[in-house]
Amino acid sequence: QVQLVESGGGLVQAGESLRLSCAGSMSTFRLISMGWYRQAPGKQRELVASITSGGRINYADSVKGRFTISGDNAKNTVYLQMNSLRPEDTAVYYCNARVVDLLIRDYWGQGTQVTVSS
Repeated sequence: QVQLVESGGGLVQAGESLRLSCAGSMSTFRLISMGWYRQAPGKQRELVASITSGGRINYADSVKGRFTISGDNAKNTVYLQMNSLRPEDTAVYYCNARVVDLLIRDYWGQGTQVTVSS
């Protein structure tokens, strides 16, 4: 079983910054990647950023240049530094871990609310 614990959400004004953290316990699984997704009210969950165990990074176009993802493989931890936040970044942010033993599996954190006021 994989458990993911998120922290760092909150309420900020437009232009301010937040840092999200996610710590995972991977047991016997091999980590493929970790990342952040978000879901705004009435919208589908979307990828924000991801990082593979090899360090390859992917960002949604809407956050490029503003958000930075980083990870610590030894601690199974991933961070999301969010700068220049906009009201449209308001959403519940979910940590994701993709792991493999016999099958590839996705695990999710409980979600953390990020609210950006204008």
